[in-house]
Amino acid sequence: AAFHSYPEYSYIGVDIFYVISGYLITSIILRGLQNKNFSLIYFYERRIRRLIPALVFVIFLTLPLAWVKLLPLELVNLFSSISFTSFFISNFYFWNAGDIYGAVSSIYEPLLHTWSLSVEEQYYILFPAVFLITFKFFKKYLLHILILGLIISLGLADWASVEHRNFNFYVLPTRGWELIAGSLIAYFENKLGHRSQ
Repeated sequence: AAFHSYPEYSYIGVDIFYVISGYLITSIILRGLQNKNFSLIYFYERRIRRLIPALVFVIFLTLPLAWVKLLPLELVNLFSSISFTSFFISNFYFWNAGDIYGAVSSIYEPLLHTWSLSVEEQYYILFPAVFLITFKFFKKYLLHILILGLIISLGLADWASVEHRNFNFYVLPTRGWELIAGSLIAYFENKLGHRSQ
């Protein structure tokens, strides 16, 4: 209903989702570091156990429905998108294919929604490692580095919003500021001691 009534605000749910994701992941990392029991391997293992079963379920549920509803070329596209989705890079596939999220043609791409999961997972893979290195060697500048990352990503998103809208919509560099915004909330909450341990 929101999509049809207020199309200019129809994707705000994705923006909120990314802020929450950034907040949760950074909170988990900071708690682990404070308690001196954070393990990067365990962190990745937990993400895999949480996401992979649900993703596999969605893919296998999609296949029989697609077999009945889609034309041969659309099925080929679906299998291509499955291969990219399996490695959490479907956002690059849909960006390269020129798919516009919400367009009428998008109904023939059953896994188009996985672009947002791919962006989130790319963040999950990269951010914890970068955060840990920064925390260990540049802890004094952690806040500055987070803010700098947010500014760079937001600036890139602003630039791409005019000439490269599809790129702007689908990729981590232009979505990163939303995730980092959540990280900053977690950072300040942790710093001010508002989060109960």
